[in-house]
Amino acid sequence: MTGLAANLRILEPYPGLFAYYDGRIAGKRLHSPEPNWLDDGAFDLGTASYAIVDGAEALVYDTHMSLDHAEAIRAHLTGLGVTQIRVVLSHWHKDHVAGNAVFADCEIIALQLTSDLLAAHRDAIAAGTPPIAPLIMPNRLFERESHLSVGARRVELHHFQIHSADGNVLWLPDQQVLLAGDTLEDTVTYIAEPHETDVHLRELDRLACWPIRRILPNHGDPNRIAAGGYEATLIGATRAYLRRLLALTGVDGGGQSPLQEFVAPELASGAISYFAPYEAVHIRNIASLSMVILKGETAQNIGGVSL
Repeated sequence: MTGLAANLRILEPYPGLFAYYDGRIAGKRLHSPEPNWLDDGAFDLGTASYAIVDGAEALVYDTHMSLDHAEAIRAHLTGLGVTQIRVVLSHWHKDHVAGNAVFADCEIIALQLTSDLLAAHRDAIAAGTPPIAPLIMPNRLFERESHLSVGARRVELHHFQIHSADGNVLWLPDQQVLLAGDTLEDTVTYIAEPHETDVHLRELDRLACWPIRRILPNHGDPNRIAAGGYEATLIGATRAYLRRLLALTGVDGGGQSPLQEFVAPELASGAISYFAPYEAVHIRNIASLSMVILKGETAQNIGGVSL
């Protein structure tokens, strides 16, 4: 691997299911010492995108945080003998679409809502630090659910409004494995739409009804991902965190206990693992929810979001 993807790890939690993981490297930054979305949120928290491979076919779930990462993914798939690649986008945020240009000649599948949000934020994405320009748009859209095949493998795409309005999870029904995008995250969820937290909780309840055996999130512990992913208890841990925040936010400022104490029950159960950079995410989550609950502000008025 070269360039920004020099430290990319290729994991294989299941035969023919690859995770492309980078980040969580102490003291290292990819773009700049100054604040930027690539280093602060994508690389520091660790990011994975995925590929499902069967024979000459591959389905890539998110194009990663840079063109270099996307090129490394494509090179790996080519080396496996893949000649037909399709892409699925989990949602519209920058660290999930930054590599789209590398797959510009492929079918790029997304929710209609993802396409709408990308179009609405195109100028901001191009002006970001670092910029994503050109932004290659999805070219096959669906509304709520779509069923695909990758060789002999069955794949389902489902809309869940968790983390982002356009959350799109990838479900492997035969293996009962969920590729969760950012709908689930370890150590805790990043609250990008604090005004929709009640909706996110209802959607987590819906997801909890699925017969999930293992979960592969885009942001999580690389060792857990390599070992097959998280148990379904990650859903309950996410619900507990959000409910705890809602119960406290606006009463005593959200509770200023450190994250490690705030999620102690879930850490003790093993549902999640502690990663210190999520302390900053926790502080930001508290501030975001406090503004919404105490001032009635919308997400557009909440600063500090790095997506």
